[in-house]
Amino acid sequence: MGHPFPIREIARQAGLSEATVDRVLNARGGVRESTAREVRQAIADLDRQRTQVRLVGRTFMVDLVMQAPERFTTAIRAALEAELPSLRPAVLRSRFHFRETGPAAELVRTLDRIARRGSQGVILKAPDVPEVTAAVGRLEAAGVPVVTLVTDLPASARLAYVGIDDRAAGATAAYLMGQWLGERPGNILTSLSSGFFRNEEEREMGFRSAMRARHPQRTLVEIAEGQGLDTTQYDLVRAALERDPDIRAVYSIGGGNIATLRAFDDLGRDCAVFVAHDLDHDNTRLLREHRLSAVLHHDLRQDVREACHTVMRAHDALPPAGVTLPSAIQVVTPYNMPPQAAV
Repeated sequence: MGHPFPIREIARQAGLSEATVDRVLNARGGVRESTAREVRQAIADLDRQRTQVRLVGRTFMVDLVMQAPERFTTAIRAALEAELPSLRPAVLRSRFHFRETGPAAELVRTLDRIARRGSQGVILKAPDVPEVTAAVGRLEAAGVPVVTLVTDLPASARLAYVGIDDRAAGATAAYLMGQWLGERPGNILTSLSSGFFRNEEEREMGFRSAMRARHPQRTLVEIAEGQGLDTTQYDLVRAALERDPDIRAVYSIGGGNIATLRAFDDLGRDCAVFVAHDLDHDNTRLLREHRLSAVLHHDLRQDVREACHTVMRAHDALPPAGVTLPSAIQVVTPYNMPPQAAV
């Protein structure tokens, strides 16, 4: 396993002991395959980050902890690595703790390990449940600032939230949906990945409130807990379509949009209006194919940069700033896609 990095640096990146890293690198055995993968990933992360930043100035080790579909965490990783040069003369090193789904207890264990091991900061996307809130409190007590990204934990001790005003985003989706459906009959499917993410709950409330005020005759049909994963999402959407022959539109709050459209196609049903969130790889392709009507987008690079700056301010590396304002919501159609959209 050739590499130019000292064992101490790999161990720090992986969050493992130097002895464990040494056993993996020298194939001495007695190490689980999952641990060996962590070492290989740490080397890959170090190599990628080394090509994007010069090792000058102050160094910050930041942990990104996220529960989200792989398409979203891939976009977050790319956004962070694209922003690393803009953080000079400081150097930011990142450890990634990504998972698509799982019990909150596993997420809590990850956060507690970081609290014990130490970190300059945690950027967190997690469900809003009491055990995660408590773990954020333990991180703050250990001197590790926590910034929530794209979904908030407002009752926690987190330092700041970076992301959009989700209730306004939901109301925007309702406005677009009402305009495009016009007088055509039909019910609207609202799809959440999970009811435990604050951002999705806020979007749903904003959407429902605006629809009730502007289009009270519309029936909203909610599905949830697909986790944004194609397999579970397909089953939920298909079951909803089979129960309700009047569903004609979709507001996708939590993703899994390829699976949603496949369910419509397999049942020979038309989706007249489809509003989604985030220009990830899947949504970019679907928008270009005119399978989505619009995507409500916010600049992940800007959000990640602000999250990193917030961590740096917590360590007095940057001057204080005012209150963090919500990110701008962009309504993206096939005709105004930003140049940096995923390909």
